[in-house]
Amino acid sequence: MSTRTKPITPLDHLIDAVVRPPGSKSITNRALLCAALAAGVSRLHGGLEADDTQAMRRGLEGLGVVLDDVDDPWLVEGRRGQLAPTTALVDARDSGTTARFLTAAAALAGGEVTVDGSPRLRERPIQELVDALVSWGVGAETLGRAGCPPVRVRGSSVQWGGEVEVDAHRSSQFLSALLMVAPYAPVPVRIHPVGGVVVSRPYLRTTLDVMKAFSMLVVEEPDGSFVVPSGMYQATQLDIEADASAAVYPLVAAAVTGGSVVITGIPESSTQADLAILDVLADMGCSVRKGPDAIGLEAPAGKLAAVDVDMSDAPDGSMAVAVAALFAEEPSRLRGLSTLRLKETDRLVALQNEIRRLGAGAEVDGDHLTVVPGRLRPTIIETYNDHRMAMAFAVVGLAHPGIEIADPGCVQKTWPDYFDMLAGL
Repeated sequence: MSTRTKPITPLDHLIDAVVRPPGSKSITNRALLCAALAAGVSRLHGGLEADDTQAMRRGLEGLGVVLDDVDDPWLVEGRRGQLAPTTALVDARDSGTTARFLTAAAALAGGEVTVDGSPRLRERPIQELVDALVSWGVGAETLGRAGCPPVRVRGSSVQWGGEVEVDAHRSSQFLSALLMVAPYAPVPVRIHPVGGVVVSRPYLRTTLDVMKAFSMLVVEEPDGSFVVPSGMYQATQLDIEADASAAVYPLVAAAVTGGSVVITGIPESSTQADLAILDVLADMGCSVRKGPDAIGLEAPAGKLAAVDVDMSDAPDGSMAVAVAALFAEEPSRLRGLSTLRLKETDRLVALQNEIRRLGAGAEVDGDHLTVVPGRLRPTIIETYNDHRMAMAFAVVGLAHPGIEIADPGCVQKTWPDYFDMLAGL
């Protein structure tokens, strides 16, 4: 366990706060890639400034993209679908989106590119994406163990593209990566998810929305395949929404401590996956309302109600729901969490460990997690170098004394100012 910890100060009042989370990581990294491949200079307003998006920006620069990310908006000079090969490693750090998106983008480099990352990234799967690229006619191979990074890609100057199958049952990012580079294949592309299965499907909708913002329309066929026309992204000016995956923490903070919170920067039309937790929090007794550019939540007068809910479309949000379940009247069951095992850590095991460390009950059964409320005790929460473990369990400390978060710096991955936000509540 880390020797550096962050004590969390319990609130002595009801929350009545307005919070704007940082820009969406999912939208930011997709927009950066589309802008890099576009014709013209794009302006990205409100992009997430954090380690994951910095990994994407530096990776794109390594592939010849010129970016000005000193001030808002970020300026991205598109390369019209032609990236540059590099002898240096493209370092995705700890970012799964960066590794997978840039592995696909390397097909447009016209030479050899190697994508690598942190020790944990070398344990996260990418073979399904590589297999699809090879089927497309792109030279690609995994160099790591068990189909994990590093990955070597040799951009193809010969005919590539056409129809391809991709196995997306472990990550929708494999399909998203193929979709975003598909417009630059010499022939129109049709992509078939194996068995029609795409895990965490709302993230796919985000991919299609970002592609549309850059003037590329993808057609989803009745058989579940995706048809992408040959063409070129057009530079645009894009306002990036606040991150729903980050918003779940102040929302749950209000739910478990009482009071209310308003989250700004997320439009009513947003397709971000973790907005699904709003329905879960409503089922737990919270009053939730949506406005044109904001979300409001008021806590129930008493304890939260227990839930039995499928979280497969919003696995990141399930972390916060698990914490909310600690403050429910009865045990709760969160189902469909298989992808949590493939994240920054095995989050299912980590959740079970830390809930038990707090003195409550937790049991993993396959891809289900049962949370049994109990008398919580002061403890140091291990975070496993996982930003979402830190952010989720810090919320417990707002309602219960004696909670400390080990390795608090791991929140740099997606919300560097997270603990300042909590203090501001």
